[in-house]
Amino acid sequence: MEILKLAVPNKGRLSERIYDLLNRAGLNFQTKGERVLQVNTKDGNYSVIFLRTQDIPNFIEKGVADIGFTGFDIVTESETNVDKIMDLDFGNCEMVVAVKEEDEYQTVNDLPEKFKVATSFPNITKKYFEKIGKIAEITEVTGATEITPRLGLSDVVVDITSSGATLKSNKLKIIGNILKSSAVVIARKNLSDELKEKSKVLLMALQSVLDAEEKKYLMAHVPKKSLERVKEFLPGLSSPTVTQLLDDTENVVIHVVVDKDKIYDSIYKLKQLGGKGILIMTVDQMVR
Repeated sequence: MEILKLAVPNKGRLSERIYDLLNRAGLNFQTKGERVLQVNTKDGNYSVIFLRTQDIPNFIEKGVADIGFTGFDIVTESETNVDKIMDLDFGNCEMVVAVKEEDEYQTVNDLPEKFKVATSFPNITKKYFEKIGKIAEITEVTGATEITPRLGLSDVVVDITSSGATLKSNKLKIIGNILKSSAVVIARKNLSDELKEKSKVLLMALQSVLDAEEKKYLMAHVPKKSLERVKEFLPGLSSPTVTQLLDDTENVVIHVVVDKDKIYDSIYKLKQLGGKGILIMTVDQMVR
């Protein structure tokens, strides 16, 4: 039996989210200590290696791990030959071009022909400015990119931001957008048939957890005469499931999956139609 080896960030914005996602998808890891670099699932089907986010694409390409979890920006910067097999739709951010607030530049086209750039993404930065006909003298930094213009190290920064707050607090303004990024799942080339099947099972489990995060399970007693009106605002996955009550011929029980952001609006409408005994439950996983 082959073990599917997973590469997960060892720290940072994605690490806890991905590790929690894997656990909720049913992988049942042994307890992860602070300095543990590798853990196995209790069933022996999966092994998790904890790596720096930036290293994961290279480890996948070289076959050290089979499946990796990292950011799309990291994969793009690495220029590795791996397959992107799933978007996770969290860890959303954007790679931007920024300058000092007092600079006269309003767009990247306003920049001079040649200038100094500080960034953690030299490959993406070089290609971007070459494409728009600018000569960027790039200094690669691994952190504190936002302070480099004030220190005289750069005229421009290329950095990742989710809200722009850090750039603004350092008195920088955004003048260009390079790419959007979020967490992705990548795979090495030429997985064996057995590992391909295991990866498909894993992706299905992950998707079931992600889908369930936006849903609630709703049960309620409603009058039979109100069912048609209930179906107008509670379609569920297809339509509500209806079951009979043992000693009540006037009412039925409905079971339905509702979008999380519509749950209280749905409850209000149910009560208006005579709904009672309303229960709201979380949905752990949902396979469509």
